[in-house]
Amino acid sequence: MSEHRVQRITVIGAGTMGHGIAAQAARCGYSAHLYDPQEGAVERGLSQIYASYDKAIAKGKMTEKLRAEAQGRLSSSAGELSDAVKGSELIIEAVPERLALKREIFQALEALVAPDVILASNTSSLSISAIASGLTRPERLLGMHFFNPVMIMPLLELVRGEQTSGDVIDAMKALGETLLKTCIVVKDSPGFATSRLGITLGNEAMRMFEEGVASAEDIDRAMTLGYRHPIGPLALTDLVGLDVRLSITEHLYRELGTDTFKPPQILVEKVARGELGKKSGRGFYSY
Repeated sequence: MSEHRVQRITVIGAGTMGHGIAAQAARCGYSAHLYDPQEGAVERGLSQIYASYDKAIAKGKMTEKLRAEAQGRLSSSAGELSDAVKGSELIIEAVPERLALKREIFQALEALVAPDVILASNTSSLSISAIASGLTRPERLLGMHFFNPVMIMPLLELVRGEQTSGDVIDAMKALGETLLKTCIVVKDSPGFATSRLGITLGNEAMRMFEEGVASAEDIDRAMTLGYRHPIGPLALTDLVGLDVRLSITEHLYRELGTDTFKPPQILVEKVARGELGKKSGRGFYSY
């Protein structure tokens, strides 16, 4: 794997992260294929991509010409996985955070693609080494953890599994720069760097809210105005999704065993009530 030339990227999963990754790839000059077998998922993903381009134009971040070119580089499918990955040099998985599901997808991919195709998972907390277990060529799998919204957030966290090739990491660092991202490289450990720190802050903010230390607004202002965070931890939880946050902190609690990652009771209760944040209309704030 001495050299990797990527022109076509397939993204598996058309949800929030998947369509965001495809949107940015197409915007930055790559042929981007969005794949999701779930009925209606690809159509929803594409409509959200077009809406994000419209918003970028309204803010002066994109021209009409660039949008037309980006949309011309986008394609999608919901049928056979083999058709979706044909001709792609990089495949990025962005499906729900379930280890068995991710393993199943990568084992299927390995049987479909050439040996030099790079495989990446957008997981925010699951072990890359565990995802790669069972693969014949685990050295070509890495973590590529993007952040929501992908077109705006400048960070890309690259995760090196136990067997990930250094050439693959170097190639994806270079590719990340073409996607207008600043890359950090972390070893495969629970929560990597970003989720471990972010969940720590988010969980403590929830406990403070639960204890009545301050309102959600004032807890968030403490971090935005006092520490120059662009968004407060409770507003961020609403944006990411309370169900997603619960899944990640449960995983970290199992892996690390410290009370820092024990799911706050208020998070458990809100998820049980269907208060999942922005996507459901209510979380720590109402939308």
